[in-house]
Amino acid sequence: MKFIIEHLEEKLWPWCIIEYRHISKLIGKKNLIFTNVRFKKDCDRLAPFGKAYKESFRELGLPRVCVLDPSSEKTLSRADAGRFDHLAFGGILGTYPMQLRTKKLISGYGSWETRNLGDRQMPTDNAVYVAKKIVEGMNFEEFRFQDWLVLETGKGEAVELPYRYALVDGKPLIAAQLVQHLKKAGGF
Repeated sequence: MKFIIEHLEEKLWPWCIIEYRHISKLIGKKNLIFTNVRFKKDCDRLAPFGKAYKESFRELGLPRVCVLDPSSEKTLSRADAGRFDHLAFGGILGTYPMQLRTKKLISGYGSWETRNLGDRQMPTDNAVYVAKKIVEGMNFEEFRFQDWLVLETGKGEAVELPYRYALVDGKPLIAAQLVQHLKKAGGF
């Protein structure tokens, strides 16, 4: 199974690189494809983490793609592992409340099947982690999640992350480097 991150941000922000590096560590470089990366220099910056293309995955002619979309009526299941060769995720900072941008920017433009990972928005690295575990045989109902994460910045302020995080060994799945970045920058 290959995992596609359709980069939908206007730039390749520092937090994007941190999150994409984390995804690569979670699933392996050989299983990761970045698409819709605007500039060759950004493709080069992502090359250590996976294959990177300027084109959208919609233009690459990839077989058996399923778009992970929170607005989909069907939840990804382990039975889907044999149905698809690629799972596509929107690489975009989520808004709260959700605005269904994946549906507007990706799944609404093709005949791809779609699946959800529950009714709450997850950071892209968490969505990839959960999808990977599901296609490896885990049931969605077996996951435990934490909704809404608050990170103290140390300046008497906090960064609130209104997303759903998979709990791994009882802790929310978030890259340590992203926590450091958010604390230092005071946000994204």
